[in-house]
Amino acid sequence: MAGARQTAPERGREAEPGTAAFHRLRALPDGPEKDELRRATVCAWLPMAHRLAARFRDRGEPLDDLRQVAAIGLVKAVDRYDPARGKAFETYAIPTVVGELKRHFRDHTWDVHVPRRVQDLRNRVRTARRDLAQRPGGRPPTEEEIADRTGLCAEDVRAGLEALDSYRTLSLDAETPSPGDGSSLADTLGLCDHALDVAVDREAVKPGLRSLPERERTILYLRFFRDMTQDRIAEALGISQMHVSRLIAQCCEQVRRQALQESAQPT
Repeated sequence: MAGARQTAPERGREAEPGTAAFHRLRALPDGPEKDELRRATVCAWLPMAHRLAARFRDRGEPLDDLRQVAAIGLVKAVDRYDPARGKAFETYAIPTVVGELKRHFRDHTWDVHVPRRVQDLRNRVRTARRDLAQRPGGRPPTEEEIADRTGLCAEDVRAGLEALDSYRTLSLDAETPSPGDGSSLADTLGLCDHALDVAVDREAVKPGLRSLPERERTILYLRFFRDMTQDRIAEALGISQMHVSRLIAQCCEQVRRQALQESAQPT
């Protein structure tokens, strides 16, 4: 009925500035009057921004933070809106505010940097996995079922599943699940074994070492495994230090050349 009482949303919408206010805002020169009209316009449309922020609650971000992000998007919309284009401000402002909220989630809430495409895959996979998990039985869906639900290929589904673990991470100083032992996640990590760096080289030189005369093998063993000086080796073998130095250089070059030749041969 024409005389029916207005609803709360309708009363709130009447309080929001119309196109005329934006025409006036664009016509005013910079100064206190324009700043005050801009502030009043933003405040009038702030409830709309807060409603949009509420759509993104329960995604790991405090609602107050989301409202601040939405308010930033609203300010951008007020500053950029051109009433001369004939589009209603609300039609322009909603995608601007929502875009600001989505950028916030994309750029500031991930603990590990993930490309935007993978973030989109993560969202699609997360939604599909949540919906599929609500089936009778409640068993976790398989990759194939998620792929069928989303229309993604298996590789994209795996990328989305991996991205689910990149949204939130734990510090290496965090305590392990075992209570009371005082250990952290860092304590469960293995250490680098530097001997692995030379394991391949050691295997590569074995044939060359076996082909050396016994005296030369003894010299290399005393020098590189017993860490004896050339003078002590010379004294032990009854030869000069210069001879020891020359034999070490010759043997190393021979073993190196043989290892390179064998590695160059086709397998």
